Amino acid sequence: MGFEDLKKHAKNIRKNIILMLNKAGSGHTGGSLGMTDIFTALYFRVFDKSIHTDEKDRDRFILSNGHINPVWYAALAEAGFVPEQELMTLRQINSRLQGHPANIDIPLVELSTGSLGQGFPASVGLALGYKMDKKKSKVYVGLGDGEMQEGSIWEAMMAAGHYKLDNLIAFVDRNMVQQGGHTEEMMSLEPLKDKVKAFNWIVYEADGHDFKQILEAFEKAKNNKKGPSFIIFHTHMGQGVSFVLDKYEWHGVTPNDEQMKQALKEIEES
Repeated sequence: MGFEDLKKHAKNIRKNIILMLNKAGSGHTGGSLGMTDIFTALYFRVFDKSIHTDEKDRDRFILSNGHINPVWYAALAEAGFVPEQELMTLRQINSRLQGHPANIDIPLVELSTGSLGQGFPASVGLALGYKMDKKKSKVYVGLGDGEMQEGSIWEAMMAAGHYKLDNLIAFVDRNMVQQGGHTEEMMSLEPLKDKVKAFNWIVYEADGHDFKQILEAFEKAKNNKKGPSFIIFHTHMGQGVSFVLDKYEWHGVTPNDEQMKQALKEIEES
């Protein structure tokens, strides 16, 4: 699959994010749009074929910053794991597609997440378990940069480095914004790369909207045998929609009907 095919999938995913959030009337638009290219790469190029099976020792993915789950649901639908029409049930009563990922019979959703700082430690425990059982499976985990202000993240990071969990691949959505403002104003994370390296992780950086860089970063992480891998993806909140781009106010806001039309037009023309 070439880059043009990935771009087509990303365009479809972004459209569905806008449609489902407009229908729901609540949810998280900015981060979902910003992580679309990474999720496209994950489900169409990165994950081992075992992700498509029910094997107990297959590769696993946990979304620690669960509030951006619209992009996850849309990616699962694009990849054929969830019916596309079901996306329009987001956040409705009795829907499988809850406001945060819920492990209720949704394919490939391993863990209910949403409370920031909890999914990442669980991923470390899962990777350690695989190591102890001598499994070859890898554990992937996505984080938000605002989430990295949680103390539990750094406790788990220290443990992963200590146990040299080379089967663990973490990546962060480094869009520099969180719900209340810019991360560096709210609680500075920089120098993020140096901090993570100090916990004995192997760190990579990439443009989170460049498929070549995204795939190269994941490939390096998959081949790394020196310890746990951490990818800093530099992204833009709201990528693809001009009035959302880099605006932290869109952290938890959904598009109204007029905004939906404009967003869909911009995505289609991009």
